[in-house]
Amino acid sequence: MPIALPHHDGSPLHAPASVQLGETVRLRIRIPHSWGRASRVWIRSVQDGEPRYDAALKLGEAEGWDWWEGSMLAANPVARYRFLLEAGGRYWSLNAQGLFSRDVSDNADFRLSSYAQAPDWLRRATMYQIFPDRFARSTQADGHPTPDWAIGCSWDTPVVGAGPETPVQFYGGDLPGIMDKLDHIQDLGADVIYLTPFFPARSNHRYDASTFDAVDPLLGGDQALVDLVEAAHARGIRVMGDLTANHSGDAHEWFVKALADAGSEEAGYYYFSPDHSEYESWWGVPSLPKLNWSSEALRRRFVLDDDSVVARWLKPPFNLDGWRIDVGNMTGRLGSVDLNHDVARLIAKRVREINPDAALLAESTSDAAPDFSGEHWQGAMTYSNFTRPLWSWLAKDAPHVNFFGTPLAGPNKVDAEDFLATHLDLASGFSWGVRNQNMNALNTHDTARAATVMIDGGQELGAVLMFTLPGVPVVFAGDEFGLEGFNGEDSRTPMPWPEAGAASGPAAVEGPARPVKDLRTSYSALGRLRRQQPALTEGGLRWIHAEGDVLVFIRETPESSVLVAVARSGGEALLDSTVLSGPQLDALRKAPDFASGRLTADPVPDGVQLSAAGAAAAVWTLPGTVFPTIRTGQDLDLEH
Repeated sequence: MPIALPHHDGSPLHAPASVQLGETVRLRIRIPHSWGRASRVWIRSVQDGEPRYDAALKLGEAEGWDWWEGSMLAANPVARYRFLLEAGGRYWSLNAQGLFSRDVSDNADFRLSSYAQAPDWLRRATMYQIFPDRFARSTQADGHPTPDWAIGCSWDTPVVGAGPETPVQFYGGDLPGIMDKLDHIQDLGADVIYLTPFFPARSNHRYDASTFDAVDPLLGGDQALVDLVEAAHARGIRVMGDLTANHSGDAHEWFVKALADAGSEEAGYYYFSPDHSEYESWWGVPSLPKLNWSSEALRRRFVLDDDSVVARWLKPPFNLDGWRIDVGNMTGRLGSVDLNHDVARLIAKRVREINPDAALLAESTSDAAPDFSGEHWQGAMTYSNFTRPLWSWLAKDAPHVNFFGTPLAGPNKVDAEDFLATHLDLASGFSWGVRNQNMNALNTHDTARAATVMIDGGQELGAVLMFTLPGVPVVFAGDEFGLEGFNGEDSRTPMPWPEAGAASGPAAVEGPARPVKDLRTSYSALGRLRRQQPALTEGGLRWIHAEGDVLVFIRETPESSVLVAVARSGGEALLDSTVLSGPQLDALRKAPDFASGRLTADPVPDGVQLSAAGAAAAVWTLPGTVFPTIRTGQDLDLEH
């Protein structure tokens, strides 16, 4: 059965895009006639910790929906609210997690943020993540010596996913190699390159930086980064870096001095035992000593100085377009010490001073929402609300897959109902703005590959959801070739580039003996669809069907909408006039704008029947949402 329930989200259909502290804002809710007629509606907000109730007025009705509008005071920087409905002799609460006929926690209330807005380009972006050592070798790379810490590998050498060789296998990818492949990145529809660390280090992942003041010569040095960013910018592609604010490497110049001299300024940058014989590190890994943000000197050197770590790379000549902060959830936290938000504010303020149009994202792999109010980090690299439930819905029998660092052998297989419940549970703590700026990834350099975890065709289905749900889609280099891997390290496979002069298409893909499936056409089409359809970056989100093997939702604006249907195996979903307008149902009968597998839309007396034969997905562009004729004499102001 289709889902026809009262609806509100943070999109411009229902709420302002931005608010000022102390402003009175107008909010809208719509209630389908098939659910019932509300006799009264209130906005329940929390102001200075105390609930307040403001009555809403009915605006009118359209296409089987009643529209209500009310006002509330944005009394606090993050203003929380929900709707209280009186209908059928009962009271109902609608929050970001769903509709309830019982009391619910404030944790899942809708949120409005009065903090500084992220740059507009971020929520519209498509991101391409590159692990430099494994992406591409330029002709210059042959002149780079194998470092003393490394095991030199040819491009066809199998990756060791777990073992002493894992962090020291060196393939020699470099930044000029990335520049040589900008056509490939642009053809996929990506407009942001996210580089994992480029600093000198003693590992292939480079999260153990030995300095923050230079680009690793093995990657081409400082000028190679300047050249890459300039070439990317000339194509309209932005470039973001990856910065470890939680730790340095044990070969870092700061730590070497700190270890040698307990009385040095640098010794205060880290956590040492009283006798200076031991130190704190990330998860007890001695090569990653933890930074102590209680040190004012560290704050100056890392953030505040003119040539600080944060500032240096955002300024000319490097001109990075922002940072992704590694393990942002652990930064500034150790036992009873919690400086996390202080550090985040400090970094965010400095980034905005240097370039208000720069992005600032942070890694937080579990329930990230409590650290992402929009005050500092603009979005999360997190797996809890999208990647993990998606893996569970599309899971196949894949033994020995690392399930996000848990002791579990792999994900539980769940139906669509549990996917949606998990997604709503763990997305509800974000404001709508932050949610649209979170990184949505099928997999990353820290996880197994989707192709290993998911059913046949599952990666294509997951990609459809990644490109069409709220958030920034993140393509990890190699996804477009269907690369596999049982954990993050095993997933860092050298790219299987076509041989020079080979024909395009699957036959052109050459490389080591490993599974390869050419998905470039699908990824390019999805990237193009995201660029061309404003509903996918500006629109609201309303779930229409979530049962067993089938998920259906619609992204909505007044001008146009996009309907997305995904089936992991054969299944059906009836869409009728309780969930879509007449013009939308009519438009659904045409060919989809994107399709993977076989999913048909057939007219039936009650509406349109979606039917899938096996794993399939389809995306249709539909007419926009119809507003009511306003009965109260008020103007329906879509901007404010």
